[in-house]
Amino acid sequence: MRRSMLFLPGNTPNIIVNGEILGADAVILDLEDAVAPTEKDSARILVRNAIGRMGFGKCEVIVRINSIDTPFWKKDLDEIIPVRPSLIMPPKTGCAEDVRAVDAYITELEAKLGMEKNSVRLIPLIETALGVENAFEIARASGRVAAIFLGGEDLTADLHCKRTKEGNEINYARCRMVCAARAAGVEVYDTPFTDVNDDEGIYVDAQYAKSLGFTGKSAISPRHVQAINEVFSPTQADVDYAYEVMEAIRIGKEQGKGAVALRGKMIDAPIVARAQQTIAMAEELGMGRSEAQ
Repeated sequence: MRRSMLFLPGNTPNIIVNGEILGADAVILDLEDAVAPTEKDSARILVRNAIGRMGFGKCEVIVRINSIDTPFWKKDLDEIIPVRPSLIMPPKTGCAEDVRAVDAYITELEAKLGMEKNSVRLIPLIETALGVENAFEIARASGRVAAIFLGGEDLTADLHCKRTKEGNEINYARCRMVCAARAAGVEVYDTPFTDVNDDEGIYVDAQYAKSLGFTGKSAISPRHVQAINEVFSPTQADVDYAYEVMEAIRIGKEQGKGAVALRGKMIDAPIVARAQQTIAMAEELGMGRSEAQ
């Protein structure tokens, strides 16, 4: 479950050490934009040691490496793959060939280390117009791809437009990313809301992302994590209804009914699928059916 993913600079040990307790489902240890070129070597060693020695508990670990058009990305993977992060995030992914290049190098490292192939998954960061247009091909470029991720800040720079809190300028990209991911059978994650002082805005932005079909959302501040987790978690009403759906289906099968209705509405396959997804997330969060039910 990845409702929230929190970016942490890879060269800040005082922040990284608290990664497990900041409330996010996953942390993204950043070796790219947050780290100056002169600090790349020390940052990747710090991140390697943090993953290898801390473990981060139940918090999933993602590492954003440097892009493949830099001299840093292979060095990043040389240090990080041996400690087995959950996911590698290659930035500025513009096409399927970018994914396959990273995939091939990780495959070499896994073989050298005696690791099972595809032990480490990929979550390509799409943040250019080219990447958005190629989102479907990127999503299905490799069996390692677990999800795709939208980066709104660099995207708007590439589009030559202003990044706004309303986000109208990235609406096409958001919709295209969701369609591409779902068509490819992978998850999809939304760009951070960058105004860390706008506590109302993060709720609005997260709710909109969820309404489009995003699996979860990233954050650049721990302050936004709680709002994201709340928005991307089922409500108790959602959970109760999901159990009602599954109970209605069970009873319908016992009675030999070909069609089942609940609250005056026919229950079709998509409703059942959503109910199953809701129950699975609720169980992971420790939520059950309310006593009133």
